[in-house]
Amino acid sequence: MNNDAPPLDLLCINTLRTLSIDAVQKANSGHPGTPLGAAPVAYCLWQRFLRYDPNDPDWPNRDRFVLSVGHASALLFSLLHLCGVKAKGPHYAEQGGLAVTMADLQNFRQEGSRCTGHPEYAWTSGVETTTGPLGQGVATSVGMAIAQRWLAATYNRPGHELFDYKVYALCGDGDMMEGVSAEAASLAGHLKLANLCWIYDDNQISIEGATSITSDEDVGARFEAYGWKVLRVADANDLEALTHSLREFDATQDRPTLIVVRSHIGFGAPNKQDTKEAHGEPLGTEEVRLAKKFFGFDPDAQFAVPEGVRGHFEAHFGERGTSEHDAWNAQYAAYRAHYPELAAEIDRMQRHELPEGWDSELPAFAADTKGMATRESSGKVLNAIARQVPWLLGGAADLSPSTKTALGFEQAGEFKSGNYGGRNFHFGIREHAMCAIASGMTLSRLRAYAATFFIFTDYCRGAVRLGAMMGIPVIYIWTHDSISMGEDGPTHQPVEQLASFRAMPGMTLLRPADANEVVEAWRVVMQLTDRPASLVLSRQALPTLDRTRYASASGVARGAYVLADAPDGKPDVLLLASGSEVTLCMAAYEQLQREGIASRVVSMPSWDLFERQSDDYRDSVLPPSVEARVSVEEASPLGWERYVGRRGTIIGMRSFGLSAPGKVAEAHFGFDAAHVVAAAKEQLARHARPA
Repeated sequence: MNNDAPPLDLLCINTLRTLSIDAVQKANSGHPGTPLGAAPVAYCLWQRFLRYDPNDPDWPNRDRFVLSVGHASALLFSLLHLCGVKAKGPHYAEQGGLAVTMADLQNFRQEGSRCTGHPEYAWTSGVETTTGPLGQGVATSVGMAIAQRWLAATYNRPGHELFDYKVYALCGDGDMMEGVSAEAASLAGHLKLANLCWIYDDNQISIEGATSITSDEDVGARFEAYGWKVLRVADANDLEALTHSLREFDATQDRPTLIVVRSHIGFGAPNKQDTKEAHGEPLGTEEVRLAKKFFGFDPDAQFAVPEGVRGHFEAHFGERGTSEHDAWNAQYAAYRAHYPELAAEIDRMQRHELPEGWDSELPAFAADTKGMATRESSGKVLNAIARQVPWLLGGAADLSPSTKTALGFEQAGEFKSGNYGGRNFHFGIREHAMCAIASGMTLSRLRAYAATFFIFTDYCRGAVRLGAMMGIPVIYIWTHDSISMGEDGPTHQPVEQLASFRAMPGMTLLRPADANEVVEAWRVVMQLTDRPASLVLSRQALPTLDRTRYASASGVARGAYVLADAPDGKPDVLLLASGSEVTLCMAAYEQLQREGIASRVVSMPSWDLFERQSDDYRDSVLPPSVEARVSVEEASPLGWERYVGRRGTIIGMRSFGLSAPGKVAEAHFGFDAAHVVAAAKEQLARHARPA
């Protein structure tokens, strides 16, 4: 261990270490190894470089620090405590106190503590993004770096550099093995994001043991091939070498930087590799005592913070951040005087507010039996909204011509190296990184969308799940939503995805039935502030329903609504569907009506929104007295029993699909009006009351 660091610096580093191992030991759960090895790295960055006001952890131009090695959360929580970061946000009963109190540290991983097993965004001030699944943090950091570049290109003016923050991520061997980090790093290098620095804690240990059992690649060489600057620090305890590398990152203007820092899991001899630490287990009482003794602490004192530690952080980290923030506030006041309209946009963006008139150009689609694909109508609506909301931006995983997500108006432009103000993003065939990057952009207050075929959500589920967990309003646009896409066959025909997204807490999924439902779905999506949304759209054309004959599409806002009803409003059978299958129910409804059978068609684009309605409303749409029910959806039947009951009929998919033209595939699996009519009659017979 390098003991050349000034005594007070070393005392602060060792306090971070001992607080972390005490937290893990008291919880009898957690990962002490990375906090022990990486504490000098975190200390050097926060104390000497990070521009961050502890009194306002949401300051827009703060530097971002992402703990991608989320299992090392005890280290981040110890930093937040010692640096005096203040509580801010709706989950804190009292604003302005410490974000992480000593009581929180002492209750690490326990119910109610701000010190969770992995960092959780919005629950603990100072946590920039939820991390834990490896690779997610670094990939999300790329979105944060992209956001800074876009904000600077869009809003900075000569003499007013409002947005010039940097993004740092601390990552480890596990992050480097995950594919999502490779996708994100490749794109970051291509975009030359010089404001991005990943610090790679190279301790060569994973859960099963030394990383040599699975990998012998030169990570630095791989990143050089991506176009990154790669710096190396031989010993994580060498503060001056760390400082030199971070200064070199600061001076680099043409590419992102990877700093490879060699560290050791063990706290003693440099070559020690303690098995328990490597496996993420508490050290044990005796090992904790030995560690504290090694660091010069009282081995029997727990959660000790020596005199001078807090003051040292305040004198450097705290004063630097406060001073920088005060200067920024003064600059922003001057900016507001010179550019009031731009400042108003920034203010709205920061508050998750939409501009006045954001929906003024929303189209209304005339009835049309031929109609259009909902991906087509969505593209028209997206462009109409984006012209009014300057910070709505995004792209697709190499599929914008198919997902119809390109912004086609002249001012939109393309985001690329040398033109960071563009709003059309090319993510390449990197679905997982795309969704993590969209989260990073959204966490930076941009309104980001990401698009691909619905089947390829299987490639990006980890990032989408974290977006839902964080409650951030990312917009996901999933197209080619069913077996009706046809010839590409079961490898491309989503079957189980609808059920899985409906099961995801915090996700609002909308599968609109025609162009006007698309308009209303977008109206819902744009007003969300605390959850992501998934728009699930068709490849094939769908008729645009005649709203003078049937109900208004505004019912989409309530998740489900009565689209067509029995003449007296007293149906004998209910026909339920979402998306393209609503058209089948409408055809069946017309046939049943000709035969004198009273039916009701219920369009159900969003189960999530419907479940949020009152019991009275839901019963008005699905009367409990009407037990004859049929649901129709080209997807797994899982979940529909909630609405049709145990004795209802579910017309759904029980295989992976068929390679054939869309109409042929539909007919093969019984998705036609005749089958719906037959099912409705069977239901009427089943539920008929004895004479």
